[in-house]
Amino acid sequence: MSEIREETTQTVTEPEVTNGSGAYGTYEDSGKEKILELLHNGQYTKLRQLVQELNDADIADYIEDMDEEEIVKIFRILPKDMAASVFSYLEIELQQMVITSLSDKDAGTIIDNMMSDDAKELMEEMPANMVKRLIANTSPDTRKAINHLMRYPEDSAGSIMTVEYIDLKEKQTVSEAIDRIRKMGLDSETINICYVLDSQRTLVGTVALRYLLLSAPDAVIGDIMHRNVVSLHTLMDQEEVAKMFKKYEFTAMPVVDNEDRLVGIITVDDVVDIMEEETTEDIEKMAAVMPSDKPYLKTSVFAAYKKRIPWLLLLMISATFTGKIITSFENALSRYVVLTAFIPMLMDTGGNAGGQASAIIIRGLSLDEIEFGDWFIVVWKEIRTAVLCGLTLALCNFARLLLFDKVSVTVAFVVCVTLLMAVVIAKIVGATLPMLAKKIGMDPAVMASPFITTIVDAISLLIYFRVAALVLGL
Repeated sequence: MSEIREETTQTVTEPEVTNGSGAYGTYEDSGKEKILELLHNGQYTKLRQLVQELNDADIADYIEDMDEEEIVKIFRILPKDMAASVFSYLEIELQQMVITSLSDKDAGTIIDNMMSDDAKELMEEMPANMVKRLIANTSPDTRKAINHLMRYPEDSAGSIMTVEYIDLKEKQTVSEAIDRIRKMGLDSETINICYVLDSQRTLVGTVALRYLLLSAPDAVIGDIMHRNVVSLHTLMDQEEVAKMFKKYEFTAMPVVDNEDRLVGIITVDDVVDIMEEETTEDIEKMAAVMPSDKPYLKTSVFAAYKKRIPWLLLLMISATFTGKIITSFENALSRYVVLTAFIPMLMDTGGNAGGQASAIIIRGLSLDEIEFGDWFIVVWKEIRTAVLCGLTLALCNFARLLLFDKVSVTVAFVVCVTLLMAVVIAKIVGATLPMLAKKIGMDPAVMASPFITTIVDAISLLIYFRVAALVLGL
């Protein structure tokens, strides 16, 4: 995503900005007000000097609420490389507005100065006619890089990598390598790690910048490089990419094709975006909502409707089984009407118990803490946990029913036995369904609370009426 530079490791401080009384301030509003003041007064030289002292991400924050005309003026004032960096921090909708408001030449300049993965992401969101216009005004190297990235499947390592990196040769000396870094470093995503290639562009090793700085100028790269390279494949799913970064704790990792040729790198800032995207997707699925790639406030009512209604219809239809069960025991309920009052409590408790288990198991599966081979261990643990939880709930509820609801001991016994069994069944269902889903290639998050609740509700009612029939003779 945004360019990783060495400066990002330094402490970020706001430059001092003066307000109307000459006092100094460091607040975001002061910075924004000063930018607007200089812009409205036509003091473009001072404005250019001010923004060059600011952090690129802060500038993006300042301008996101400005008028379109003001934003476009600021982008025309910003230095070319800085404009591209600020642009990469903006939301995609604002990027589209800016890029369509600028001249073709200015828009092409911004894209040329962006990291290739950022440029590719922008192109994917733009209308086809606009993409053709923008591509026509970019350099051949930029067009080649964007087209290269767009060949790979969505959400794969190849689609999120960048092709701006430092590559070295085994036979180069340290002095030659440093000269190459000086020449290419500003256009690279990161220079902390350099990648060593052979004549066929096969990845054979890596060397950290600090080793280059600490080695003798005439030392050969092949002698100081690290040969045990951990790499990613272009077709690897982005979720697996995030797991690899978590496992090895790297800030950047190389991406290779089927012949182990280096085709790009992925940096940790891209992984942060991946983790946010994947977590958001899982949360939406667990809430029975089809995933969306737009922020809530940017999503229209009709779009939200389309994302939610399919699951609601499915759950509504599946919930008819619950109604069928109640209807089939209607005559029995007419003899013990008091049993009806406890149906919501039993269904809610069972659903909550199943939801607890499923959430924990889904999280364990996503972190690779649990595998399908652990099925027996997981189920046995959930059974023991469920028995303890169920007994506690049943005993507390038994006392409540006798003391406050004034029901008979037999009715209280029926309710509490059902409660215990419902919790046990719910925990087992909540633990096993996500594991089965992953085993057959589905996303475990699909088997989350709403779906499990529907299943547990039906089972709880069947248990309730069966126990009632045995104890009360219905």
